[in-house]
Amino acid sequence: MALLHRADLTPTKIELLTGWLPGRPWYPEESAAGLARVAAFRFDDPAGQVGIETVLVGVGDGPVYQVPMTYRAAPLDGADAFLIGTTEHSVLGRRWVYDACGDPVYAAALAAAVLADTGQADEMLETDGELRRREPSMTITGSGVPDREVPAVNAIVRVEPDDPTIIVTDTVELVVVRRIGGVNARPGATLTGTWDKEPVPQPLAYADPR
Repeated sequence: MALLHRADLTPTKIELLTGWLPGRPWYPEESAAGLARVAAFRFDDPAGQVGIETVLVGVGDGPVYQVPMTYRAAPLDGADAFLIGTTEHSVLGRRWVYDACGDPVYAAALAAAVLADTGQADEMLETDGELRRREPSMTITGSGVPDREVPAVNAIVRVEPDDPTIIVTDTVELVVVRRIGGVNARPGATLTGTWDKEPVPQPLAYADPR
């Protein structure tokens, strides 16, 4: 379960991404002005410490890009190269926002979603002391075997930050599609997603135990 709060973010996630996207190896445009959210989904952190959200974004009728992010209450050691920025959360205080491809908590959650189809987190919005489920803006499906034992991810060995972005961990190799629809099929189990404007399942990520 992902617990969400009615809160203000300064700067907003879109404002952070607008400044961060230009210059990424997989984002060819010189500007991200006019960037908007297309859809999003979340994973659970079993320890309940890290927010894990994947956002699909785009400008106008242009390409849709996948940006997984993690939200932390303190900096992640050794992950400065993956820091998108910091934001002030009106309920939780300062949050460090990372490109999740450099965060082992995301890598573990993604591996489970792809290899064992563990699915996405239920999004529960806290309003006036009550929890209400928020309908997700997209649906994901893993091609792996439900209840399969997934190798524990303890560390990220290296990240190849192109499109697709390759995350090599100590136990699993993960592939994250950045430009949706722009990557040919790859071997291994696959994570696909659908949303209102894209009813045909689109590959989002791949996983293959090492």
